[in-house]
Order: sequence, then structure tokens, then C-alpha cells
Amino acid sequence: MYTLHMNPFSFFSRRVVALLAQCDVPHELQVVNLMAGEHRSDAFLALNPNGQVPVLVDGDLALAESNAILRHLCNSNALGEWYPAEPDVRAKVDQWLDWTQVRLSAATSSIVFNTLFAGDRADDAAIAKGKELLATLTPILEAALSRSAYVVGQAPTIADLAIFSCYSQLALVQMRPDTPSISRWYDDIAALKGVVRAEGLMADAMAA
Repeated sequence: MYTLHMNPFSFFSRRVVALLAQCDVPHELQVVNLMAGEHRSDAFLALNPNGQVPVLVDGDLALAESNAILRHLCNSNALGEWYPAEPDVRAKVDQWLDWTQVRLSAATSSIVFNTLFAGDRADDAAIAKGKELLATLTPILEAALSRSAYVVGQAPTIADLAIFSCYSQLALVQMRPDTPSISRWYDDIAALKGVVRAEGLMADAMAA
């Protein structure tokens, strides 16, 4: 059984939980208390020297980086519908995963961290820069989703889970997509049972 070291406020963690729950892959969750500094403990750093969640433990393998974990889960559990094997389709999924990690995640992190979590260390310039970047990315995603139901064709892939996790994180600061195609897609992804499970973890943590 997989063990996922995660935190419910980490959108990188939630995208992995969404895939595990959506596909009924047996797993257990190990919550890492970031506020208490557990991600800087010797035990955690032995799993991921970068000190970041999530980390998937699969036997002797400790794997970090959320999108690498998504790919590994698909490859190891024959989840071809979520990470198609056809080279051109897989290349497009990888393209969107990289776009998410390099572009969209950066905007999301800057906005949410500095608005909600940074406290006295909040950087207003970083928030403004994040919002400016998000404004340049939104038309790109809107255009893609105006052509197909999901970012790569007519069925959801792990790229959709990754992108959705960024937008659901922005909801923490009352930012929700309002363009028609992204809004339609957002509601579709939010209704997936795995996403309901992942987002429920954050809701439960907020209520605790």
C-alpha cells in the first residue's frame, strides 16, 4: 500500500490525493504538520531533502514532486485513461503538467501564500505579480477549454487534476475563474469523486 506524506492545505498534495481516490488506489495518508515544522525534521528530510510535500512512499521508493508522483501512479497502476500512452497525447498532457508547474503554480503560490499564510512577511508586490501572471495565463487556458471538454481532449487526465488544484487553492482567497469555458470545466472537475475527497480534506482542516 502506498503512503502519501501530505498536507491538506498543499494543492500539490491534493492533486495526488484526487488521483488516488478517483481510481480507488489503496493508500494511507500521513499528514505532515507544516506549521509545527515537521517537514524540516530529520525523518522527513530523509524522504525528501527539499523539505516539501507531497512525498509518496512505495516500498523502497520515496518519490517527491507532485507531477512525478502522478505519472508514477499512472504507470504503476495501468491508469492509461489518466495518462494516455499514445505519444502525441501523452506529450500534450506533459506539456500542460509542465505549464502548470512552471507558470500557474508560481502565480497561485505567490497570491495565496502572501495573502493568507505569510502574516507580517506578506509581500504585496508578490501578490500583484502573481495576479498579473494569472491574468496572462487565463486566456491561454480559456482558449484550450473552448476547443475541448478538458485540456487534452474529451476526457480528464492528470493534467486537469494538476491545473484544478491551483484554481481550488485560489478559492482560499475568494478567487474563482469567471470565464465561461474554465468555469464549466472547473465545475466538471470539482464533481469528480477523487476531487471531492481531496478538497474535503482541506475543508475539514479549515474547520478543525
